[in-house]
Amino acid sequence: MALLGISGMQYSGETFPDARIIVAEDSNVFTSMIGTRLKELFGIDAEICRTFEDLQAANELSGDPVTLAISNINLPGAENGEALEYLIDLNIPTVVFTGTFQGEMREKLLAKDIVDYILKDNIFAVEMLAESVYRFLTNHQHHVLIVDDSATARALLSSRLKRYNFRVSLADSGAKALEILKANPDIGLVVTDYNMPDIDGFELTRRIRAARGSHELRIIGVSSSNNRLLSARFLKVGGNDFMLRPFIDEEFYCRVNQNLDTLVQIRAAQKRK
Repeated sequence: MALLGISGMQYSGETFPDARIIVAEDSNVFTSMIGTRLKELFGIDAEICRTFEDLQAANELSGDPVTLAISNINLPGAENGEALEYLIDLNIPTVVFTGTFQGEMREKLLAKDIVDYILKDNIFAVEMLAESVYRFLTNHQHHVLIVDDSATARALLSSRLKRYNFRVSLADSGAKALEILKANPDIGLVVTDYNMPDIDGFELTRRIRAARGSHELRIIGVSSSNNRLLSARFLKVGGNDFMLRPFIDEEFYCRVNQNLDTLVQIRAAQKRK
């Protein structure tokens, strides 16, 4: 039986013994739980850094790149967020594991282009953290196509998806999107704007569905319009989901995950037949 994550995500059973994970956390309870869970699920021997000095030494004394850091906002020796700043300055992908969370803090964290943040405020916190680690380590297996005639919108969505380690292709028109899809059958998710000059999002969705069903490829429609009927129309022509701009980062990532999780589960069920 497949092992499921806390959100219903399906673990593949794949291990990542070569992944270098640093855990910057001073709580003995949490470091023990995190280390044990990462070893059980993924075969990862996490490096524990309980002080800012430990974190600096772990980075500077090894020539191996850090795959992912899990960091509290504050550590002994770095009581004002210096540990997180240190990791971000080194361009080390980081998941923040914190018990401190307010609206202002959220804005600061997201502005730093962290991979994710997990709150220590419930009994499932370590399981949620393990799931976030797994997604980061496996998201490169997913190829996402962004379709939008706005260069700014394409760049924004691309940066968000690449932050989460997805492979991303870009199309500035519906016609270009169809060309890319034909050349890249591994694309599993299309995120398409509605209002485009050549082929709008509805027509693009229709044409995609003529070739590939929802069991092969998922489609999320997006729009800045305040027309609430757009979501219904996208779903009626074969879309799987719809979002209005401006996005909330966490919601966007959750919607992407949910659609790709569904695709993974469908493919796994087909293999079992």
